[in-house]
Amino acid sequence: MERNGATGLSRRELLKRSVAMGTTFLVGAGWVTGRSAAWALEVNALEPATMATLVQMARDIYPHDRIPDERYVVAVKGYDTPEQAPMIEEGIAALNAAARDMGHADYVGALWEAERVAILREMQDGAFFQTIRAGLVTGLYNQKEVWPLFGYQGESFAEGGYIDRGFNDIAWL
Repeated sequence: MERNGATGLSRRELLKRSVAMGTTFLVGAGWVTGRSAAWALEVNALEPATMATLVQMARDIYPHDRIPDERYVVAVKGYDTPEQAPMIEEGIAALNAAARDMGHADYVGALWEAERVAILREMQDGAFFQTIRAGLVTGLYNQKEVWPLFGYQGESFAEGGYIDRGFNDIAWL
């Protein structure tokens, strides 16, 4: 039975405990994964718990129930660099401190979205929040995999424009 050297838990024990606790993410030494999805992310410069919090923050800033976590992971993966890590670690530490002030273990541990959003509103004018928010606009919405979820067919120039490609598709107008 393989055991995690940092925690001494087997993989099975780790999964059982995380499911019982209702956590959204599983974190380990150098990795983050979703509890209910088949994805994992190796992190290099950031702590795995920091990356998990960053993914939750991204989901709270731009909440879309139809977009799976792995698309948010792709959107924030670019922050896992030695240059970005100090700013991200500091910003996530501030998020976690604000969550502890509300009685939670950390930001991800605040199970109600409204509580997490309240924390984000307090930080929305800061450089950390603005950096993440601005990066998410392109990091999340420029992924071709999410376009169909919004009904966007992609750029039209290569296909001859929208006149012959869906311009009059709107039945409700």
